[in-house]
Amino acid sequence: MYEQKLKVLIERDEWMMDILQIVQQLELQDWWVCAGFVRSKIWDTVHAFTSRTSLADIDVIHFDKHEEQIGEQMDRELEDRLRLLRPNLPWSVKNQVRMHNRNGVKPYLSSTDAMSKFPETATSLGVSLDNGGKLIISAPHGLSDAFQLHVKPTPTFLGNQMLMPIYKARLAKKKWHKTWPRLTYWETSEYK
Repeated sequence: MYEQKLKVLIERDEWMMDILQIVQQLELQDWWVCAGFVRSKIWDTVHAFTSRTSLADIDVIHFDKHEEQIGEQMDRELEDRLRLLRPNLPWSVKNQVRMHNRNGVKPYLSSTDAMSKFPETATSLGVSLDNGGKLIISAPHGLSDAFQLHVKPTPTFLGNQMLMPIYKARLAKKKWHKTWPRLTYWETSEYK
């Protein structure tokens, strides 16, 4: 139910589809536009906002083992290429093959595996286009938390005492409830 609803929301959004088509031109392996790009669309829709909430960045992730040794330089070059196509957008490109180091967890197996280990279930979302240009969705923890406006940690963060302070600090910094007042939080009272 939610997957079809999300597909319709994005397919009817010319700006989002343009972003996906631009990223597809990079011909990256296992690529997704994820996190706030998808989450904010859902939250804006559920809140019945008539205009798009601005994004701090447009997260583009990919998984390419061949670039593991190259490091961040390749991601910066990819951002530069995207800026040539859409210069006024806040592009952020990250090869997930090395991003596990940030959280001190086991290496990721794919972009979807990496998304499953993002801090919040409502942020663990990505969209991409298949080779035929058809929209595809990755939601390793499902879409219900995002559509029901629930903010809670993913199992990776919930099950790790070392990661929970990162989750809590992130929520305190983001202050999402000021933009989307109907959100409910796991351990609600700490984030208002």
